[in-house]
Amino acid sequence: MRGLASIATALAHRADELTGELVALYERELPHLVNDDENMVSLLSASVYQNIDTAFRIFQHGIDPERVEAPAAAVEYARRLAQRGTAVVDLIRAYYLGQTAVLDQALAEGARQISDPEELGLTMRHALTTTFTFIDRVTRQVVSAYEEERDRWLLNRSAVRAARVRALLDEDGVDVDATEVALGYRLRGHHVGMIAWYPADAHPPDPLVGLETVAGRLVGDGGEGRALFVPRDELCAWVWLPVEGPVLPQRRRIERVLAESDPDVRLAIGDPGVGLDGFRRTHRQALRVQALALAAGGACERALTFREVGAVALMTSDLNAARLWVEDMLGPLAVDDEQHARLRETLRVFLASGGSYTAAASRLTMHKNSVQYRVRKAEELVGRPVSDNRLDLELALNLCRWLGTGVLTRS
Repeated sequence: MRGLASIATALAHRADELTGELVALYERELPHLVNDDENMVSLLSASVYQNIDTAFRIFQHGIDPERVEAPAAAVEYARRLAQRGTAVVDLIRAYYLGQTAVLDQALAEGARQISDPEELGLTMRHALTTTFTFIDRVTRQVVSAYEEERDRWLLNRSAVRAARVRALLDEDGVDVDATEVALGYRLRGHHVGMIAWYPADAHPPDPLVGLETVAGRLVGDGGEGRALFVPRDELCAWVWLPVEGPVLPQRRRIERVLAESDPDVRLAIGDPGVGLDGFRRTHRQALRVQALALAAGGACERALTFREVGAVALMTSDLNAARLWVEDMLGPLAVDDEQHARLRETLRVFLASGGSYTAAASRLTMHKNSVQYRVRKAEELVGRPVSDNRLDLELALNLCRWLGTGVLTRS
């Protein structure tokens, strides 16, 4: 349409002025895009100018907007925003704010050039549909560039972070100050090491995002910063939680976070440690606990801590030896069926309660006489009083509790 070409030509002479007005608009509506370093603001201005210039050329020369490519400065600006972690929604909003502002200027210019209201309406309707097609095409291209750059940037950043962490775990003489800056994590504080993973047969849509979300929620308001999250593979991550002192996240908090997450998520948690030595030690403990959980299989609890299962976890490196030792300690009581499982659990709680039938009955919500009967039956199967080798007996029972069929005897 000749009317649109004339309007576009008039506005093209004001391209520099319009660019300044849009940058000022972004300063009001999206201030973090403008309150940035000089290079980014310069690139933003170049992106705005090239988009305006391309739009006016579409109308001046009758170019099909579906065949237009996003300007180079616009694509590069999208990539830079991805590197800085700016939300993609801000990039999209900037385009539609700009579209509205330029169309408003076009309407004002059209009213000056076209006196017939009907012709003005038709002209502006065509301007609106063409501009929408152009903005839709360009935003799809710049968002695609943003997402590609974000994925590449995150992959590279994760690789660098993983290399730094491996150096921390394996080497002495690490520059702690430089590493803290590189990782964005305070190494001199207290840490809780954690392994977060999905079982091999799980198929979450975005597993690492799910695991990182769980880690962030465990830090919550009580931590001293963000968790250090290092992907190990597509289903597993090493995590360090910053804590205020030598304390674990509360079991209630862990269970609440897991209840709100994917039911396939599993956690192995070390004891709190302080400084670089504690950073390494709590991680090694978490690895031990994970080995226990993997050996136990699907019946294992979703979250295990070294404090709960440390002694048992240390025995998982040789599962066959652990199985033979459990059989030696428990005899027929190690048979894998419901009847013997009830007897084992009653005996375990009885020993954990200091050998008190009353306390065990309270914890098991059973009658005291029932506890006495089960303990006596368990003693008969073990073949000796439970007071003999009590510590070894408790350890064997805990192995059964955590490893289940991995150390039990088939019935």
